[in-house]
Order: sequence, then C-alpha cells, then structure tokens
Amino acid sequence: MTGELAAITTALCWAIAARLFRLLGRSFSPLAMNFWKGFIAIVVLSAITHFLLPSVNLPLSVWGWLLLSGAIGIGLGDTFFFQALNKIGDAQTMLVAETLAPIFTALLAMAWIGEWLSWQQWLGIAMVILSVDMIVKLQKRASLALFSVSGYVLAALAALCQAVGAVISRDMLVSVELDAFHASQIRLFGGIAIITVLMLVFKQRWLPHTPNRLRTWMLFGLTALVGTVLAIYLQMVAFSATKAAVVQTLFASSVVLSLGIAWATGERVGRPTFIWSLVALTGVAILVWLA
Repeated sequence: MTGELAAITTALCWAIAARLFRLLGRSFSPLAMNFWKGFIAIVVLSAITHFLLPSVNLPLSVWGWLLLSGAIGIGLGDTFFFQALNKIGDAQTMLVAETLAPIFTALLAMAWIGEWLSWQQWLGIAMVILSVDMIVKLQKRASLALFSVSGYVLAALAALCQAVGAVISRDMLVSVELDAFHASQIRLFGGIAIITVLMLVFKQRWLPHTPNRLRTWMLFGLTALVGTVLAIYLQMVAFSATKAAVVQTLFASSVVLSLGIAWATGERVGRPTFIWSLVALTGVAILVWLA
C-alpha cells in the first residue's frame, strides 16, 4: 500500500501546485517555468543526497536509463503537453493525456517488464479514467469547441512520453538498489537538459516578467518544493513499490483532488461533478485495496 499512498500524495501535491503555477503562469513562459522548477528541485535534491544520504555507486547503464527517463518523461513530455495546451486548450489536453497515459503505461509495462494487471485492477483503472474524463468535460464545456489535429497528436505524444518515463523508472527502481532521492535527482538532470536545449532553440525569456520579483520568486520556490521536489520524490517511491500502470492512474486522480481543494476554498462543485468524483474515488479505493 506504500506505493499507492505515495502516488495519491503525489497527485495531491500536483493539485495544490497546479493552482499556484496557474497564477505564476502570468509571469513565466511555460518553458521557463519548467526550467526553473526543475533547477530548484535539482539544487534541493543535490543538497539532500550530498549531505544527508550515503553516496551510491550505480552502473553507467542505470545512469543512462534514468537520464533517458527524465529526458523523455519530463523534458519532452511536459513540452508536448504545453504545446497541446496552446492548440486545443486545457480541457481537451487533459482529456487526451490523462486517458491515454495510464493505458500506454499498462501496455508498455506488459511488453517491456512483463508487469500484468488483474481484472480488478483494470476495473479500477477504467473507473478512474472515465471519471476524470467526465469531470474535465463538465468543468470545461466551453473549451471543448477547440479543435486541432496537431494538438491532439501533441497531447497523445505527451501521454506516451509520460508512459515511457514511468516504465523505465519502474524498471530501474526494481532492478537495482536505489533510493528515491537519487533516482529523482538523476531523472531531473535528464529532463532539465532537454528543457535547456529547447529554451535556447526557441529563444525563450529566462526570467519572469513581474512588478514584484521577490514575491514572485518566493511563491515560485514554495510551489516548486511542493509540486516538484516532494512530488517527484513521492513519484519515485510509488514506482519502486507499485505497478507502473496503477501509479500512473492514481496520478490522474489529481483532477479529482483539485476539485476537493476548490470546494475547500469556497468554490461551488455541481452534483454531476460530485457523483463522478465519488466514482473516481471508488476506483482509487479498488486499486489501493488490491495493494
């Protein structure tokens, strides 16, 4: 159950950070935001691994696979996701990415590392995916009018990159003795390397455009600690203890958890959305119960 709880907590971290990153998006470009949150996370994780944990001696092949996992899952995956947002909006992007990522992960895990799911786990996954899709549709009806073939392709590529990154991480964490802090750090190195190249190629603005830089950076640092440092550590804990497809599905529950945060802060949640949230939580309960 450790992996499932870590995955749900990761989803909660993402749900909290998403609300804050949405505010910060007015000051940062998507690539710059991705770069700086990764940079802050690397600094924090490097301090932890250097001063608090014993050093690890990993084969070069493990380094290579984890760097590749970060480059694909974090670097390319997030970039495709941001590009899809610009073309088809957040609702359609979430629909495609959150639906396909668990399915791609399950198929890749079966083909790559022979990780099979029971019919009960497939039922739980289906309940979560269907509920997340319905919630996104209910919350963002207006933006569903956007249509772009390339946008859907980019969203699907984002889901595929997430799946590849997830399965590689799962494979490495169960194959070698490696703690989640070092694994997170190595993956981030791979991700930020790709993001840096993209920043240079597309000549993106590196620093935020804001009248109050101190306040912006303080808020950004706090958000990065929750949404990147803590989240990516828990993500690696989850992959080390639980099947990749189950973990990826539980990540998708961040959509449901964000509704809970909205309700707690006084926002109204309609009855259909509430019902589908209960269905999603039932699917989550099935996956956790089978742990």
